[in-house]
Amino acid sequence: MVMIATLLTFSLAAMLLTLTPGLDTALILRTSIAEGRKNGFKAALGINAGCFIWGAIVALGLGALLAASQVAYDCLKWIGAAYLLWLAIQLILARPQPLDIASTSNQPKTTNWFLRGCLGNVLNPKMGIFYVSFLPQFIPVGQSPVMWTFLLVSIHVVMGTLWSTVLINIAAKASGYLRQPKIIQWMNRVTAGVFVLFAAKLALSSR
Repeated sequence: MVMIATLLTFSLAAMLLTLTPGLDTALILRTSIAEGRKNGFKAALGINAGCFIWGAIVALGLGALLAASQVAYDCLKWIGAAYLLWLAIQLILARPQPLDIASTSNQPKTTNWFLRGCLGNVLNPKMGIFYVSFLPQFIPVGQSPVMWTFLLVSIHVVMGTLWSTVLINIAAKASGYLRQPKIIQWMNRVTAGVFVLFAAKLALSSR
């Protein structure tokens, strides 16, 4: 009963975290509308992969180093902020072209959205600190920390996948109108602005 209560409590907390709008939401929505449903799912899967990478880091004890070392935290923080700024610049410089929904599958896709989603998550030290400080609270005494860490991360990922699916389907239904070049350019600028804000927030953050 204690384990069930623990899992239910964590699931509620993970659901609230998942539903809170953030960088992942902005990336998934923009990718789904401008690049199509398939690439939206690739970005979502990349984000999920980043969660498992952080889960592995925490399970192996390396997350404690990030939480204890200011140097390690600062290095990852600045790399993450620089990456977000690079993504923002790429979006601002992009020149959207008219998209024919019927022929979208024939257009070359050069952006690895899975990698972008994964890197956006892995290079965010706040995610690591969150897992380091949050997950241990839900690991029952006497249970395997590694097994439970991956179990809790899996619950978080499942909820994230369900929410991403909802976002992607909503974006796909509206994509026929939203794929117009002017609207895509507007979305790119708004998303770039969100990335810049998150980069600034990350750069100014502390443990």
